[in-house]
Amino acid sequence: MRGGTAAARGSRPVELGLRENRPQFVLLVVVNVCVGGLVGLERTTVPLIGTEIFGLTSDLAVFSFIIAFGLTKALTNLAAGALTARFRRKRLLLAGWIAGVPVPFALAWAPSWGWIVAANVLLGVNQGLTWSMTVTMKIDLVGPARRGLATGLNEAAGYTAVGATALLTGYLATAHGLRPVPELIGVVFVVAGLALTLVVRDTAAHVALEVARHGRSVPGGDRTGLAATFARTSWRHRSLRGASQAGLVNNLNDGITWGVFPLLFTDHGLGLAAVGLIKGLYPVLWGIGQIPTGHLADRIGRKPLIVAGMLVQAAGFGLALALLDRPLLAGILSAGLLGTGTAMVYPALIASVSDHAHPSWRAGALGTYRFWRDIGYAVGALVAGVLADALGLDATVIAAAVLTAASGLLAARWITDRTDG
Repeated sequence: MRGGTAAARGSRPVELGLRENRPQFVLLVVVNVCVGGLVGLERTTVPLIGTEIFGLTSDLAVFSFIIAFGLTKALTNLAAGALTARFRRKRLLLAGWIAGVPVPFALAWAPSWGWIVAANVLLGVNQGLTWSMTVTMKIDLVGPARRGLATGLNEAAGYTAVGATALLTGYLATAHGLRPVPELIGVVFVVAGLALTLVVRDTAAHVALEVARHGRSVPGGDRTGLAATFARTSWRHRSLRGASQAGLVNNLNDGITWGVFPLLFTDHGLGLAAVGLIKGLYPVLWGIGQIPTGHLADRIGRKPLIVAGMLVQAAGFGLALALLDRPLLAGILSAGLLGTGTAMVYPALIASVSDHAHPSWRAGALGTYRFWRDIGYAVGALVAGVLADALGLDATVIAAAVLTAASGLLAARWITDRTDG
């Protein structure tokens, strides 16, 4: 999409499109690599830090760091959508990086488990602001025609970094112990993220251009405040309700695998390097796979990928238990299906929410969707902790499979590919 108005800065024209905004788009992709790398620090080692260093015996206590992270990130996502009405995207992106500065140091040298939990509160603020702003700014830049590809590239960058960092921390932990060496690579991500954010340009002019070009004004009944947008995205709008519940269950899965898989596979004889491979493979496939699936969502629609992706994830959980007598094979194949299924779902859900939201309240709708999606981390960790303590890790994996399949069926019933924002 070409054409535009003069930018507020100088005479540079503002245009919508991936090609037209390639330098800024690529810069934001690199920023999101740093965002994903910071959260990837925790994927392999932190549950084992809880059991082996701090002597936690309750699975719910071990998973408390995920609950803290998920709740904080979800609330920050919701706030981020509302804050975009008062602050520029770039300012919020910078604030997120400042919140993340203490995280790698706390993980490396925390004197008690409470410090780990507190670090995850800061990590939730960091991830809520930085990830929300990178995806929102990319959608601002490309306009409506390439949303699926834009979100796919954004999520691919972030989750590939999550997986690569999880894999790296597993090998570092094998060679140097659970702390502090694996966690200190997070310092590189924080410094790089802060430095790159300083040279990112804000996208307010692109939003103004899209609003001006939008074929329809805001519908008369559509209030754009936080409360109205939250209600519309959470339950009043059928397709947005379907996307929100699917996002919640998708990250419930991630919260369960984050806490359960390191414990499950070490219980069946795998070492840290092998667990790191499993924990790294899942988000790497999740990340890289979103490039073709994001493009595919623009061609065949969002709904087919969302429904099929949820069912593929459910099959991944079943496979983990079916082959558990060969734990490495079970972990790799399960991670493969979970990563592939999530790659199908993630960009399609974000694009679907963008499709059904008017540009004037789209940031709020994305913030609300990301609130429900990321509260899934906390719900997943809570469910996993309670079920694992009461019934064991195997029962937790079975519950995840059932919930995921049910969510896919709800998505099939509620979501449409009709753009009605």
